[in-house]
Amino acid sequence: MKVAVVGATGLVGSVILKVLEERNFPVSQLLPVASSKSVGKTVKFKNKDVEVIDIEQAIKQKCDIAIFSAGSSVSLKYAPLFAETGTYVIDNSSAWRMNDDIKLIVPEINAGLLTSKDKIIANPNCSTIQLVVALADLHKKYKIKRLIISTYQSVTGTGVKAVQQLENERSGIDGEKAYPFEIDLNCFPHGGDFLENGYTTEEIKLVNETCKILGDNNIQVTATVVRVPVLGGHSEAVNIEFEEDFDINDIVTILRNTKGVSVLNDHSKNHYPMPKYCQGKDDVFVGRIRRDFSNPKSLNLWIVADNLRKGAATNAVQIGEYVKTNFCF
Repeated sequence: MKVAVVGATGLVGSVILKVLEERNFPVSQLLPVASSKSVGKTVKFKNKDVEVIDIEQAIKQKCDIAIFSAGSSVSLKYAPLFAETGTYVIDNSSAWRMNDDIKLIVPEINAGLLTSKDKIIANPNCSTIQLVVALADLHKKYKIKRLIISTYQSVTGTGVKAVQQLENERSGIDGEKAYPFEIDLNCFPHGGDFLENGYTTEEIKLVNETCKILGDNNIQVTATVVRVPVLGGHSEAVNIEFEEDFDINDIVTILRNTKGVSVLNDHSKNHYPMPKYCQGKDDVFVGRIRRDFSNPKSLNLWIVADNLRKGAATNAVQIGEYVKTNFCF
């Protein structure tokens, strides 16, 4: 299979290359794509140096699959051009997620919605992916009425400049800043851009994408996004109100049997998910599972995942695997 990775030199792009290799995705020809300043450089793939090309060259190659991680403006301009050549585009930006004609896919939940005609496929936001992987089977059993979400998001979600800012601050270096404030020894309730209603774009993504993926616009969702000085992954404190009452043991059983979920929930041994533990892993980790005694039919969960892997690269490659198996013969 001829596979293009658009944004191959970026933080997520480099992880996409790693995941493709780890999962033995059948790449016969890799086309790493980046901006003009990176063209001619090389990336490592299967112990070989592969030269970076520009996006116009990649379109002419008529790839089987193109995985995009280069921002919304690039996706809006170039994804349709790839699709016109017959390429299946898996886009990691927010460009297409809420388009009514584009499927928003988490393979464990709704890959079955895809058809061979879906040439552009949206990869959800990192915080949304880990949330819905944990909640989808619970929603089937007990029907979610309302979600209250507080996220604690890694600087890796902002990109390589944010990682560099954190490392510079810890080394006492006054360098380029990705954030308006110091992030080391700090946290701030600001992810994305502020909207007129006082929420941020990252918070609204959680609202809209959750309902779309779970196929239920009646779920009420409210969210607060917080950036924290962490590299390993995103964490979420989630309060869930169900339509039906639940048995806490059944909740744990459902989560243990949910594909892509690992339960760490033994407080007697201090077993609970942490981003440092989850870094480099593909599962969504769930712990602190307990009934909310302040509100009937409500549950508290702590959900953690590596935002660069299941929250971005791994989910995109899993979509690619589904496309390859079902539509690329």
